[in-house]
Amino acid sequence: MAADGRQRLTGLKPHLAPDAKLLVLGSFPGVASLQAQQYYGHPRNQLWRLLGDSLSLPLAEADYPSRLRLLLEHKIGLWDVISETQRQGSLDSAIREPRPSDLLALLAGLLELRTIAFNGATAAKIGLRQLGAAADNYRILTLPSSSPAYTLAYAGKLAAWATIADDFDGSSYE
Repeated sequence: MAADGRQRLTGLKPHLAPDAKLLVLGSFPGVASLQAQQYYGHPRNQLWRLLGDSLSLPLAEADYPSRLRLLLEHKIGLWDVISETQRQGSLDSAIREPRPSDLLALLAGLLELRTIAFNGATAAKIGLRQLGAAADNYRILTLPSSSPAYTLAYAGKLAAWATIADDFDGSSYE
């Protein structure tokens, strides 16, 4: 633990199949997510509702294993742009000494990937820096954070998140 009370934290492993067509990238899991070892594990985080409402999938009402199964079935992956960091609490503004995830190595194995959606400005800033010119190969979306700390009303968040559905046919991210 650092002198300022921040401890070194390790994020979650990527959740995706090799045929993923959409990759949602967050910044780094919050305390509740790390404790539960579940993506977007805080009960007030709106990711599952936003993604579900955008793609007409029953994600919000499903249990965690079912959520993960639905994502795989619909060719949607999850990961974070930071793999390890020091942080006290859950806010992105408290992130110190981040170690970036190896996005380029991950993308090299995702030959069908078409869209990368960043969950929030911090994820986009860090992720786009990592991707560099490789970002030109994908449809890039920077979406409002699903975090409860980001106070944009749900309707505003959903309007932006709904753009991920542009390529979605209802059965899989085609």
